[in-house]
Amino acid sequence: MKRILLSWSSGKDSAWALYLLRRSADVEVCGLLTTVNAVFDRVAMHGTRRSVLEAQAAALGLPLWMIPLPWPCDNPTYEARMGEACDRAISEGVEAIAFGDLFLEDIRAYRERQLEPLGLEPLFPLWQIPTEPLARTMIEEGLRARVTCVDTRQLPAEFVGREYDADFVRDLPAGIDPCGERGEFHTCVYAGPGFEAALRLESGEVVLRDGFAYADFSLSPSA
Repeated sequence: MKRILLSWSSGKDSAWALYLLRRSADVEVCGLLTTVNAVFDRVAMHGTRRSVLEAQAAALGLPLWMIPLPWPCDNPTYEARMGEACDRAISEGVEAIAFGDLFLEDIRAYRERQLEPLGLEPLFPLWQIPTEPLARTMIEEGLRARVTCVDTRQLPAEFVGREYDADFVRDLPAGIDPCGERGEFHTCVYAGPGFEAALRLESGEVVLRDGFAYADFSLSPSA
């Protein structure tokens, strides 16, 4: 059985990739690999709080491999930090890293170039699944997520903070990918297949920064 890490963004596509991987008898997911903005203590791009990230990993029963990144972070620094994590993975018997990418060829090629010299195999369990039926399937199968970040150059800021559900997908303007694969929006998953229990999230403020709208979610004190 192949030991793998899953690149974990804290969002819906990562969660669905994990669900599919865990249904395979050929692989063992042994951890979640996540980059964290060390200044804001949040998942890079998605803006998910570290406390929520840690609760996700606990609910999924998997160890969390966090890679702290400075802010701002240039590409050489990012690649150096990723290289350190990959060295650790190899030393612990990991053979591959899985990603939740859907159809962007340049992103896939970049990941393949990154991992090839290190001897780690890149896996893409969601690759080229049509995104409209994929979004519908994830929602119908009980995956639950909130929209944490919106690129306001592609999508109105009013979409941030919403539940990722059939109404959200229906309301998206023409040309917006229903899974947000082109960076239109990002999500934070809080329940679904593989979760031991749903996380209870509490909505906070919405912040506009550098062309993005971020909705803050924290764990409910009663969770």
